Amino acid sequence: MVQGRTSRNGWYYQGLQEETARSAIDTFISAFNASDDSYVTALLSQALTSDVVFWGPLGRSEGIAAVERFVLDIRRHPAGTGTMVRCSAVDMPDEWARYQWVFTTPGGGPRLTGTDVVHLRRSLIDQVIVFAGEIEPSAS
Repeated sequence: MVQGRTSRNGWYYQGLQEETARSAIDTFISAFNASDDSYVTALLSQALTSDVVFWGPLGRSEGIAAVERFVLDIRRHPAGTGTMVRCSAVDMPDEWARYQWVFTTPGGGPRLTGTDVVHLRRSLIDQVIVFAGEIEPSAS
């Protein structure tokens, strides 16, 4: 064992997992902000497994092509090309991770926030669950 590092189940391993997740998540988000539509597939292929399961606002879909359609639809927002950013840390218990994001359109147009939950397999995202919008406080 290297001095200053703990076992596979310790903080060092957890830190590596979180860095791997953060990298895949940030690459996924970068597809929304690509300078050209032609770069979207390559970015998604670096972040997602080929059999990724995507639970989005319109239901369940599978594969990078399905996620690409979703990303391209968001990129073609009627208010103009927006910007997607991760606006929280990546919280990762074991192979699941969650993070918050915000999508803003130009000129003070519509703004959407949400939380994604992702599952990682071999350093790539194999499941994405999109929760768009804020959760309202309970009535109690």
